[in-house]
This record gives sequence, structure tokens and C-alpha cells, in this order.
Amino acid sequence: MNLTRRDTMAGLAAGGATLAMNVPARAATGTPAARQASGNRHLLWYRQPAKVWTEALPIGNGICGAMVFGGTAQERLQLNEGTLWAGGPCDPVNPRARDAIPKVRELVFAGRIAEAEAIINEAIIAHPRDQMPYQPLADLLLDFPGLGTVSEYHRELDIDTAMATTRFTAGRASHVRQVIASQGDRVIALKLSVTGPGGLDVDLALTSLQQGVVTRAQGSTGLLLTGHNGAVEGVAGALRIAARLSVTTQGGHVTPTAQGKLQIRGARSATILISMATSYRNFADVSGDPLAVTAGIIARAAPRGFARIAWDASARHQRLFRRMDVDLGTSANAQLPTDERIKAAPAGNDPGLAALYFQYARYLLISCSQPGGQAATLQGLWNDSVDPPWGSKYTININTEMNYWPAHSTNLAECVAPLVQMLREMAITGARTAREMYGARGWVCHHNTDLWRETAPIDGASWGMWPTGGAWLCTHLWEHYDYTRNMAFLRSVYPVMAGSARFFLDTLQTDPNTGALVTNPSLSPENQHGHGGAVCAGPTMDMAILRDLFDQTSAAARLLGQDAGFVAEMQAARQRLAPYKIGHLGQLQEWQQDWDADAPEQQHRHVSHLYGLYPSHQISPDATPDLAAAARRTLEIRGDKATGWATAWRINLWARLRQGDHAHSILHFLLGPERTYPNMFDAHPPFQIDGNFGGTAGMVEMVLHSHDDVIELLPALPAAWPDGHMTGLRARGACGVDIAWRGGHLASVTLHPEMTGDRMLRWGARSRQLRLRAGVPVTLGGGDFA
Repeated sequence: MNLTRRDTMAGLAAGGATLAMNVPARAATGTPAARQASGNRHLLWYRQPAKVWTEALPIGNGICGAMVFGGTAQERLQLNEGTLWAGGPCDPVNPRARDAIPKVRELVFAGRIAEAEAIINEAIIAHPRDQMPYQPLADLLLDFPGLGTVSEYHRELDIDTAMATTRFTAGRASHVRQVIASQGDRVIALKLSVTGPGGLDVDLALTSLQQGVVTRAQGSTGLLLTGHNGAVEGVAGALRIAARLSVTTQGGHVTPTAQGKLQIRGARSATILISMATSYRNFADVSGDPLAVTAGIIARAAPRGFARIAWDASARHQRLFRRMDVDLGTSANAQLPTDERIKAAPAGNDPGLAALYFQYARYLLISCSQPGGQAATLQGLWNDSVDPPWGSKYTININTEMNYWPAHSTNLAECVAPLVQMLREMAITGARTAREMYGARGWVCHHNTDLWRETAPIDGASWGMWPTGGAWLCTHLWEHYDYTRNMAFLRSVYPVMAGSARFFLDTLQTDPNTGALVTNPSLSPENQHGHGGAVCAGPTMDMAILRDLFDQTSAAARLLGQDAGFVAEMQAARQRLAPYKIGHLGQLQEWQQDWDADAPEQQHRHVSHLYGLYPSHQISPDATPDLAAAARRTLEIRGDKATGWATAWRINLWARLRQGDHAHSILHFLLGPERTYPNMFDAHPPFQIDGNFGGTAGMVEMVLHSHDDVIELLPALPAAWPDGHMTGLRARGACGVDIAWRGGHLASVTLHPEMTGDRMLRWGARSRQLRLRAGVPVTLGGGDFA
């Protein structure tokens, strides 16, 4: 049946249809299993409400988010707003740091690591030692008195339409509850509908864990929650907060109570709109007016009604989500609810679950990272704790970077905008840190940052004394250019890249033992080397990141036709960076010394020294076979099973080594209940969203790899996916790629170039040189390769 826009909106008004854009809508009828069998591969669904947070379902618009529990007698929407963090602007640079660093360098070069770390902890680590945590804003609680016995329950999240829906029968009445986050309207919209005898009775309340919270009625159909954020580590809370709720009903009546709640009685349906805001304007300005902002949002959205808000929200989502289609095959487990499917994953191959996980990561990135919002935190946009794990901050020694690994290759380049903006702001605060801590030009950020863009080292010497976080993030600026070839973008971010490079030109030290240039003090992220601590000089990861930083900044300068002298300086320094080394175990050394066998954690989660293999392209089986073999030996020593994000990194690394079956075996573990929660959030444990994104990036690497002007097809295709396709992938050089395979062999590839130029296509040992023309698609079959 082909539904018109009017038909679909009418169905939404009745609470009974899902959404679509440019294609026929899927009517939400039948069981979820039947809908899966009929072709809806984009459902997470369950036979019971969520009991805990990692069973609830996430929605978001890049600014505001909610976790939907799908309760019956009581429903809970746990609410987040991306700018609500603890504390406020501060300068945490330790005033003793600049004088202490020369002594620390001397001690590190002398091998007196414990003494160096003691000075770092006393005189260099920031004040305060911790950064500010991301915060929850409120809960919307909905109590349904006298509901009665519930049957025929199910809840679902359709990641194609971005709609969370709960359905059940109570008595002889059918209940449907739909929730969607609208980016255009900036609201969380909730529709409650009842058909059959009786009406809709519900009590609404807004609660919060924040400070000074007051909830009061706004007229007869609204609620307003106000308050402020809290202090952490002596940094005073500087943000005012507001959450505003508006209700419209079909039939019945709405009554405010003296306890700051709303009562709805006897309605056929109710639409609830929620807007949230803080006084945050930027990392240095907290003068915003959340009361005016939330009032304006509700005033603009309320007249549009749920049907139009939901239609537009879904259409906007689908403009990004539907750029890709993924089919890796199916199995009998496709008929199971999602939680049961995850539990069953270790027992057999479920390629459809891998495809769902892939698309779910894309859904999450669309939902939590949009222009105008904040970058994805350790938990994306979603957090229910005032003291979340690791502050739900930006850990930039792997985790923030991993959040954006699949952004370009899975055709979601727009979602990188908040990360780019964060980097522009970090370059400002990081310049102060570079100047005050190191007496250096440019800018620096260590292993964490937060909403306030703090850049000084935190936590302690063994974690925080790593100066290369900002440099790694700068490679993402080049990645955006490399995928889009947008010269205006490159011109706008070149000062950020150049600033990072200048910092290292000023601070690199000559190793007295080798004459090489190295970072000092630094460390290989979070790993103890067994010789007095973690701090060291010139860890392998730093040298690899700086090769990329100097090369990419140099390439940008040449493309822009500027700074020839600066380019020469960078390239001279690059040539003096300490080289890769292979240790006595045949492994790629993690440190300048062959200390790997001495490290107390031989299966450490971080594999930082393999940065050159992935995400960089410095190491490959073709160009550097000895280093690739050493990287493989490192992976064998480290093991396959690690925390969620570390497991995901290993998938990418094995795929780069073209070991598709090994990569898939690790993915198989990632998809099981040890590393995936019932709502498909990645389990570190606890929840960290980076594993979702890293796992998806790894699946891309199995099917497509691109570097320079080379596109490699099916470089690590596992036997578990004999037939399938991925359409809408992106390759570096502004080129779309559709790829299909049958029986483990290439069936077809279609390139969609956006610029004219030469490309080399490789499929195994076969290759094909092509001259591509912008806007002219090219399709090849497996037989077209020599």
C-alpha cells in the first residue's frame, strides 16, 4: 500500500503508523518478528519494559536526548541536554609546571622515572586534578493510575524513522506511546494514544538531580523546571538550567497540582513537548537565558502538532540515515527480540545482527552529534548519573577519536561538525596551556578535555602526562578534507593544524642516546612499562602521530600555497623523529627501549603503538611488510578480548592486516552479551559509546579501504559474509562507493566520483586503473579486473 504524506500524518495522529520519506511508509502492524521478516531490518524490539538504563532506548537530536524505558503503569524518560556539565570556566594550569618541566625531562632521559612522576604529580598535574563531568538534566515521569492488567506488550526503536514506540493492551483498551527527538524543532515529542473503552489518565512530573531545582506549573498545561548545575573539585557551578513541558490533548482535561505536577484525565490522546537549555554560550560565556530559549522553542513547536513534528524529524534523520544500505545476510535469529538475539550471538553466526549493529552506530552518531551541538562524549549524548564513569568527558587518547572513525566512511560527514568546533575552541584554551606550561608557541591538549575546553594534564602522571591528544585530533581535520576535498574547509582549519605543529616544533627534545627528536615527558597511553612507571620519552604512538601531523599540515600548506619556510621546518623535524623499532619478541616496540616484555599488563587494553597501522596508513602489508608482521606479533601477544572499545580497535587492526576471519571472530565477541548491552550500547563495561563506533568502522575496513588515490575492495571479507552489499560508502578523495559480493567474490562496484582524477582500484591481487570524471558513475564487475 502506498501511503501519501496526508495518510501518514493521519496515521500518526491516531498513534498507529511509522514514518517514511520518499518511499512508501511501513505500517506498524503485526508483531516485530513479522515486521523483521517482511523486510524491516532496522528494528530494536523487546517483549518487556526496560528495568535498567542499559535496556532503555536512546533518542536524540544532537542537542537534547532521552532514554525511553517503555514502562506501562509508570513510564520514564531520562533527559539530557548537551551543554549541562558540572562546574564552569576555569584555568587549571599548575603555576609550577613551567619551572618543573626541565627537571622532569632530565630525569626521564636519565631513566629515573619514579622521581620524574613524583614531580609531575606535585608540580605539573592540573589544579584541580579532575575535569568536569557531563550531567543529566531531568527525568520525565508518567504515572498511569488504574491501568489494569497488561498484555500483548512490545516496545521498539526504529532506527530508520528515529521513533521509539511502546504498544500494549490494558483491559480492552489499546495503548500506543511514541517518542521522537526533533532536530529542527529542538524538542523531545511524546504522543500518548488510547483506543477502545476508557480514556487516558496520566500524572506528569519533572524531577532532577541538579542543584536548587524548582518545578512549577506554567498555566494549566505546562511545567517548568529550573535550577543550576553543581560544583566539582572546588569549581563552582556556573550554569542555569531549564526544562519546559507543554501538553495538548484530544478530549479530557489537564489540571496542575499543588505538588508541581500535571494531571490528564479522560483524554483520547495527549502530545507532550519537552524543551531543555542551559545558560551556556561557549566555554568562556555562560550568560545565556535558558528560560527564554525554552519558551521560544515551545512557542514555535506547539502549533505544529505531533504529526508534523514527527514527520519532519524523521525526514531530516532519513536524509542522513538512508544514504547507506547494508546487507550481510540473515539467519533464524533475525526473528528474535533484540535482547534474546544478543544473548544467542555467541552460539552462531548472525550476520543480520552485525548489519543492525552497523546501522545502529550510524543512528547513534546522527542522534548525538549534529551541527550546533556538542561533540559525542564517552556516552554520546546520554547519561543518567551526576558522577558518570570517567566523567563521561572527552578522553582523547583514543575514545573521542574512535567516536568519529566511521563518520566519513559511512557517509555522515556532517556529524563531524561539533568535533571540529571543539577543536577550534581547544586551540584557544590550549594556547594558554602551551604558553604557561611549556613556554611554547601554538597549542596543546593532553589526554582529556571537557565542555570548558580544559587542556592541562589531569588525573596523575601515569595518565595525564601525554601531550599528543590535540595533535591526534588534528588528523581528523585532515580526514574531513581528505574525504570531501573541500578547500574552503581546509583553509579554515589550517591555523588549528599549524598551531599544533608549532607547539611540537618548540617542545621536541633531542634524545641524548640516539640524537632523534622525541616528546619528553610523555607516555604510551595508560600503560606502565615496568621501569618505574608510565612516563617516558618518545613513545611509538607519539612519533607516529607527529609524522601524520607534520605531513598533513605540510600538505595543507602546499595546497593553500603558503608557509614554505614552515613546511621545511616541519619536514626537517619529521626526518629526525625516532623511527619504528622491532623488539626481541618480534613485536613492534611500544617504547624507544625494548621494554614490552617487562610491562606488567601483557594484554593491556590500549594498543597505542599500532596507531601507524590503524587509524593511520604508515604501516601496511604491502608497503612495510616487516612492520606489519611486527604489528601482527603485537596483536597476538595482546590478545583479542579486551574492553568494548579496545575490542573494536582490534577488529580494525586485524582488518588492516587483511585477516578478515580473525577480524570477524573479534566482532563476533563484540556482538555478544559480554560486550553489548540489551539496548545494543557497547559494554566497556560499563557503557561507553566508542565501541559501537569502532566496531562499525571495523566492518567498513573489512569491505572497503581507501588511502591516497587507491581504493581496495573486499580487503578483509570474512567467510561468514559470503553474500552481501554495502551501498553509500565513502572513499577518500570525494568518492561514493557501492559494492556487492557473491560467494565471497566481487560481484559489482559502482563509483560515484565528485571530482575528476585517476584512481587505482584493487581487489585482492587484481587491479584496475581508472580515469574518473566528476559526476559520472562507473560500474565494474569482478571480471573487469586484470
